[in-house]
Amino acid sequence: MSRRRLSCCLMAALMSLSLGVAVSDAWAQAAAKTTPGVKQSTAPQPFMPGEDGDVIGDIRVEGTQRLEPETVTSYLTMAKGDRATPDKIDASLKALYATGLFADINIAMDSATLVVKVEENPIINRITFEGNDAVSKDDLTKEVQLKPRQVYTLPKVQRDVQRILDLYRRSGRFGAVVEPKLVKLEQNRVDLVFEITEGKRTGIRNIEFVGNQHYDEDELRQAINTRESAWWRIFSSTDYYDPDRLNYDKELLRKFYLNEGYVDVRVMSAVAELTPDRGDFFITFTVEEGPRYKFGKINLHGEIKGLNVEDLRQYLTIHEGEWYSADRVEKTIAKLTTVLGDMQYAFVNITPNLDKHKENLTVDLTLDIKQGERVYVGRVNIAGNSRTVDKVIRRQVQLAEGDPFSATKVHKSEQNLKDLGYFEEAKITPTDSTQPDRADLKVDVKEKSTGQVSVGAGFSSTDGPLGDFSISEHNFMGQGQDARFGGTISGRTKQVDTSFTEPYFLDRDLSAGADVFLTQTDNQDLSSYTSTTEGFALRLGYPLSEELRQRLNYTFHDDTISNVPSDASLFILDQVGTSTTSSVGQELDYDTRDSKLEPTIGFITHLNTDIAGAGGSRKWFRAKIGGTQYYPLAEKWILSGTAEVGQIWGIGSPTKINERFFLGGDTLRGFQYAGIGPRDLTDANQDALGGDRFARGTAELTMPTPFPPELGLKSHFFVDGGILDKSDETAIPGDTFAKDGQLRLSTGVGVTWASPFGPVRLDFAEPIIYQTYDKLEHIHFSFGAKF
Repeated sequence: MSRRRLSCCLMAALMSLSLGVAVSDAWAQAAAKTTPGVKQSTAPQPFMPGEDGDVIGDIRVEGTQRLEPETVTSYLTMAKGDRATPDKIDASLKALYATGLFADINIAMDSATLVVKVEENPIINRITFEGNDAVSKDDLTKEVQLKPRQVYTLPKVQRDVQRILDLYRRSGRFGAVVEPKLVKLEQNRVDLVFEITEGKRTGIRNIEFVGNQHYDEDELRQAINTRESAWWRIFSSTDYYDPDRLNYDKELLRKFYLNEGYVDVRVMSAVAELTPDRGDFFITFTVEEGPRYKFGKINLHGEIKGLNVEDLRQYLTIHEGEWYSADRVEKTIAKLTTVLGDMQYAFVNITPNLDKHKENLTVDLTLDIKQGERVYVGRVNIAGNSRTVDKVIRRQVQLAEGDPFSATKVHKSEQNLKDLGYFEEAKITPTDSTQPDRADLKVDVKEKSTGQVSVGAGFSSTDGPLGDFSISEHNFMGQGQDARFGGTISGRTKQVDTSFTEPYFLDRDLSAGADVFLTQTDNQDLSSYTSTTEGFALRLGYPLSEELRQRLNYTFHDDTISNVPSDASLFILDQVGTSTTSSVGQELDYDTRDSKLEPTIGFITHLNTDIAGAGGSRKWFRAKIGGTQYYPLAEKWILSGTAEVGQIWGIGSPTKINERFFLGGDTLRGFQYAGIGPRDLTDANQDALGGDRFARGTAELTMPTPFPPELGLKSHFFVDGGILDKSDETAIPGDTFAKDGQLRLSTGVGVTWASPFGPVRLDFAEPIIYQTYDKLEHIHFSFGAKF
């Protein structure tokens, strides 16, 4: 190698070494600058200890504002006289960061002094939310865990951001964005502001099913709770995505198939995919239906002393050869449990055992009846009632502490709570008790508004528009009391009335109430007179059995017949003036309906008797008896029939027109109030005279509509009939039509809507049997508004 070439190689090596040192220094400086949580110290440069560490002569804490230096040193794993080894410095850093009090920490040796530099995390002064409209501030405050006067840390804020996002996603807003911001204040304090962009609710654009062969998608969509988004679901929450609801839908879908006989059904998956615009979800259910099974042999097996299980076969609601249904099996078990309870077998367990036969697609069912452990009711715990007092709920629960547990009474108690009309939801769940032979009852309710403004409207060919108005509160002061103030205004009636009812008078099952009323009715077009009634009534009701209840009443009122023209009916002219009525009466009700609000099966009958003459100037006796039967033809197809008859007898004198019966309007659709019955044909007005006796009946079929069920629409087809007659004893000389007694018949259709503002009903009726002098009314409309 030449000398010149050797010289060049040496120079290159020296340049490479110099460049490597420079790069190494640059990387070291860059690494020091980017090390998280470590700040560079100012001069003098700290002396970094060796592996054995230097002896600590003193400890100096820098950067504290709120904390005392002694607080910082208390977390160190070193003290004066110890050696500052790298392991001890690392342990001290971890201990200080673990407190959550510091945003940055630096520990180093400066000669013989251990210098601890800290930057404290700020203190939260207050927490505010901006941009939240769909979720209240109270709900957000409950969700976040950071509170004022706590130390601010970034990880805690990030966790709270996620909690807020989860809250919005549970309400269907998957496009929500939450950005935390700090407003710095003096003394190292901050205001924490969560800026929220809520976005719109993430709806359901489409629901599809894969693997369904026997049922189309429309049928399966009705079986689940989630619905596709549509404009008419503005008051519903089922048309936005909810992961929990999706899991519930999988179970509903499985139950649907089980109830149709598909015992091997499997819901493989329920997948929700967000659309590219992040505005909606596509939901896909994948199912394996399997074959359809029928019931095979149905066996009863029991080991209860004194019980012949074959005697229970008459109560079975399932039979061999029918399509298998898990729901019908459950109903059969509930029926047998009730029957055995009535036979004093209070603690019975009935277990269904299935034996599938794939070769002939049948399921043998064995109901294993065993004497269960004796279980009594422990505590009855009530939750969810912020307004209704506990005793109002507790008195509807048919089980008390120490009673034998009864699933039937639990179900009946739930229905009692629902029938009150105070709650959107009412659920009673047995839970474990602290005692082995006890089961606590958890009563969960969700209250709803019980105040109501009701408005009724109608139209008749002779009276034109009419309406009624009332304000009522069915859970007054949360005590279960009923208060009402109402009025009616039409072309002929002005009425004001108020009432108050205490359903549990003296904390007993006694309903006591009072009514005050003032009514002025212009009957010039119907009967050529004006009547004014003012008075009061007292009521007291009590049970005679679980289904039978009696009510007693006393009524006192003054009645004035006035403004009778000279050409009116002689019967009405004879009654001008004021009379006083003091009457006592009773009403017996026998009720076996499954629900008082929306009955589907059972019947209710009533017997009313009243007698006037205990004071006052009027004397008469009146009786009415009637009832309604409900019968389910199919799911949501309910046939009901109503029948009622009544008569009034004058004592010592004929009955007056204001004491008589009138049919029409609500009692006989297709005819206006007082539109049928005895009528005086001699005067120009053809005055309606009312009747001493009547009979009426209604047959109505309630059906679902082709519209989505969540709209709350039901359709009705009805036939109404009635007879109103006047007895010979009350005929007035001069009446050219003293009696009527002719059948009237009408038929029609109607629709009801369970609106968010209250029930709405529209009926159209067409009379098919009527007299030429009858007053007709084809359309009847009513609605209510809740607040």
